[in-house]
Amino acid sequence: MPEVNPNFARDWVEFADPANAEELYKCDLTWLTSYWTCIYGNGCCGIDADKPDAGCCSDGAYYSDQEDEERTQKVAKRITKDMWQFFDEAQPKKQNGKFQISEVGLDKDRKTRKINDSCIFLNRVGHEAPGYTGSFGCVLHHLAEKEGIHFVETKPDVCWQLPIRRSFEQREFGDQEITVNVIGEYERLAWGDGGADFAWYCTGNTEAHVGTEPVYISNRPELVALMGQAAYDVLKGHCDARIEAIRLLKAEQDKRSLPLFIIHPATVAAKG
Repeated sequence: MPEVNPNFARDWVEFADPANAEELYKCDLTWLTSYWTCIYGNGCCGIDADKPDAGCCSDGAYYSDQEDEERTQKVAKRITKDMWQFFDEAQPKKQNGKFQISEVGLDKDRKTRKINDSCIFLNRVGHEAPGYTGSFGCVLHHLAEKEGIHFVETKPDVCWQLPIRRSFEQREFGDQEITVNVIGEYERLAWGDGGADFAWYCTGNTEAHVGTEPVYISNRPELVALMGQAAYDVLKGHCDARIEAIRLLKAEQDKRSLPLFIIHPATVAAKG
């Protein structure tokens, strides 16, 4: 089914940050209660038409800051040769040196290195080599599974956050200025000019709105990492109430009911 038009109204909720009364959270309930799920390896077409098996790993991952890069360096040291297709290419040039996993992108920001036209951490489909027992996909994701931890702890920030987007707004109240932490969908438009070049993108595609749980549940670890447990608990309360209200409204099957809730159009289309 085609990608839905991204220009649609959304339901938002705002609440004070439990950890800081001087800040607000503004959260996209339409997105967070949608049934999007990552379908990499199960129908994902990839953002580049000529690299469908690369998913969203075609260009490498831009680090959020120096700490993000240093953390990724430390994680890379835990990956074994049997797991990682590009293990040899990533090794330091000198003893105790840094892993060769980073480079400077076209916009002069630092990012994970591209090798063979995709991220160095991406094991390619069909790769075989003596001693290699890894599987296709992100080896940082595989490492998390091997160690029994969440991939929030192994991937660069942008990789585990997507397609949740955290941004910030400043709101003025007279002489006072409040920071608004916005939690929403990293839809195609959020990428700017580059987003228009994607051959396929998941958040607006019905193919990816086939999750068994809404985003606020399935992506709980990512949201807790972004918001903190206290703020997430408040958000979950709002989302739970919304899900229950929608269920009750559907149960009534009252055709005269006002459209009280804006459901993500890709979820609506996927559910038929």
